[in-house]
Amino acid sequence: CGQFDALAWPTEPQDFGLPAMPHAQAFAPCLQQLGLYAVLPDAQWVGRMARAGVPTLQLRFKSDDPAAVALEVRAAVQAVQGTPALLFINDHWQAAIEAGAYGVHLGQEDLQALSVADLSAIRAAGLRLGVSSHGYAEMLRAAAVQPSYIALGAVYATNLKRMATPPQGPQRLKSYAQVLRHFPTVAIGGIDLNCLDAVLASGVGSFAVVRALIGAKQPEEMAQTLMSKLPVDLIKQAQIAI
Repeated sequence: CGQFDALAWPTEPQDFGLPAMPHAQAFAPCLQQLGLYAVLPDAQWVGRMARAGVPTLQLRFKSDDPAAVALEVRAAVQAVQGTPALLFINDHWQAAIEAGAYGVHLGQEDLQALSVADLSAIRAAGLRLGVSSHGYAEMLRAAAVQPSYIALGAVYATNLKRMATPPQGPQRLKSYAQVLRHFPTVAIGGIDLNCLDAVLASGVGSFAVVRALIGAKQPEEMAQTLMSKLPVDLIKQAQIAI
């Protein structure tokens, strides 16, 4: 009695005050189904996975040196040229604008640190915006800025970064995906080949992987194996370049 059960919560967008359609201040749209989404540490990895046919990529380059960041972001943008891969830049939104990246991905803290003018600059540049979320409160905070997609995690335990919330699990992931059905969604956190079927059954349009690729003995082969698990219609959408 009195126990909190997130799985018993409603799953209709209107129950959370979410609009059925994007409003005028929405960010540029991206594919509803982004397919395999590889989160990668540097431009060399970005180029390697783009050539392997991975449809969606994120450069997560960690540096406090603005010059190094700008150089790596430009190199990553150049690395996907000539391929259909869509490239998001983690955190470094100004460098992403300057380099002409497809989009930028922000965590909750980074999103809250931006001013209205900053968000307007990203939107005006035509960049797609992805936002991380961990549970209902952060989902709604992300949805309020009408991003191009919302990432849902961490689905499973991961030691890549310290998480403030416990793993959400595939059942909660399914509930979140239903609430956010009008947004493209990306599952992230501890996802590998062993748990992929449960993730895809949730209804999310994409799944992000980190160690499942960069820790694989044959990353290109692993990428093909992961993509082969996708439904045929999702694969077709993910192969379309915008």
